[in-house]
Amino acid sequence: MSENVAQLRARNLRTLAALAALFLVPLVLAFFIYYGTGWRPAARVNHGTLITPPRPLPPTALAQLVPETAANGPPLFRGRWSLVYVGNGACAADCRAALYLMRQTRLALNTDMRRVARVFLVTADCCDRTFLESEHAGLDVRDASGPQARTLLTAFPASDRAHTLFIVDPLGNLMMSYDARQSPHGLLEDLKKLLRLSQIG
Repeated sequence: MSENVAQLRARNLRTLAALAALFLVPLVLAFFIYYGTGWRPAARVNHGTLITPPRPLPPTALAQLVPETAANGPPLFRGRWSLVYVGNGACAADCRAALYLMRQTRLALNTDMRRVARVFLVTADCCDRTFLESEHAGLDVRDASGPQARTLLTAFPASDRAHTLFIVDPLGNLMMSYDARQSPHGLLEDLKKLLRLSQIG
């Protein structure tokens, strides 16, 4: 009888050990992979850089510098999503590449393109009007060179602006930056996702 009890106890201990291993081994393995190796799970699924928390942009009256290119629509940064470039109005190669990416990304949205505005905040040396009028009809070009634009511009990260596009939501919140030198498909995917999830704009 005592032999049967001992066997039963041993079998129960083996079962308990197997159950403990079932739960503990994956946990130990996960700790080892995370802390003992250089591997990390993907931190994000977006291609751009989220600006957290989003930065509310102050309502600012900025003059349109190239009225011929501007499309009629809601006030600046209100009512629609906005793709924004901040830079010199002479628009050298980096600027032209960024504006081209903005234009092509918006066109690729097809029926959703009307939900997105393209904005060029000109900080100095306005403007290569011939280029802007011929290549970028519908681009909203605004004068951000004066003191009235200072508070607005401080909301946009200053690092590497020449290669950066920004996304502003329809409530006027700066929420994402994107390196214009990266694959253009990344910006398009991020924007499609935002438009799909958004109940505004």
